[in-house]
Amino acid sequence: MTSVIEGIAYARAGLLGNPSDGYGGKVLAVIVRNFAARVRLEEGPVLAFPPSAGDEDTYGGIDEFIARIGLYGYYGSIRLVKAAFRTFCAYCRESGASLPRRVFAARAESGIPRQVGLGGSSAIVTAAIRAFMAFYEVAVPLDVLPSIVLAAERDELDINAGLQDRVAQAYEGCVYMDFDADLVRRTGRGRYERIDTKLLPPLYLAYKPDLGKVSGRVLNEIRVKFDRGDAYTVETIGRIAGLAERGRDALLAGDRESFHGLMDENFDLRRTIMTIGRDNLELVETARRIGASATFAGSGGSIIGIFRSEAQWAALEAALGRIGAAVVRPAVD
Repeated sequence: MTSVIEGIAYARAGLLGNPSDGYGGKVLAVIVRNFAARVRLEEGPVLAFPPSAGDEDTYGGIDEFIARIGLYGYYGSIRLVKAAFRTFCAYCRESGASLPRRVFAARAESGIPRQVGLGGSSAIVTAAIRAFMAFYEVAVPLDVLPSIVLAAERDELDINAGLQDRVAQAYEGCVYMDFDADLVRRTGRGRYERIDTKLLPPLYLAYKPDLGKVSGRVLNEIRVKFDRGDAYTVETIGRIAGLAERGRDALLAGDRESFHGLMDENFDLRRTIMTIGRDNLELVETARRIGASATFAGSGGSIIGIFRSEAQWAALEAALGRIGAAVVRPAVD
């Protein structure tokens, strides 16, 4: 009987600390089970990576070409799965794990909204690595998995990325991450702590598909200023990292009101070191006018925050819906 293995990973939403994870900072993030990426491996005679949605190179016309490039960018999921497999094989060689000669056809699919800062690319790679682990019966330690996923994207595909998405998608639930620069340099990983999701206040997530951008490109503005030692940028990144630690402490103390204010502060600091487009700013301002907190869930295109009542939730749905945003209650457990 043909063997079929599936790996799955979920969307990620940053709560506090974005975007300090790429700068030795600290982050608090959750997974969002409303949206998932899946990679299925079907055992067969040859190793194959058939085209998935977004990988095809033929189009019904100009309108379809423009729409699909807008949705998937210039790359689909095949390159992510291939990079994941090459990195997985390298890990197995280095760790002394021998792989049997069996091979597969790999197919990827994703229901994660594209390019709106919800970790869609890293979810595909994480799902792929999980599928390879199951298919070849190789155990990768949990604290090592995020570094393997990052290596696939950064080293194989030259994607400007940090560990945050990969840690959240590996550990799941709510995770506090300390990316102490010396520790990451020595070990390739930071300090990761799961936080009980029951401590989280009621959250909403809103996104606009037409605001999608490649996250590495968006974050290049901060990277350039940070690398040249711009004092204000370096200081602000440090302050943003501190918000994640304060948010962790607030959750553990049951102080949801402070957490509300920290999420707003995160965005307000971030906008001083990067350009925020008018449409992205409209998302944040619309939610805040209702009385909810609002910060970017990732690189832009989506926001996350706290709502205080069912009446406020209804108002959020209506107001954000009027500007073309979809609103969900993130399933984080």
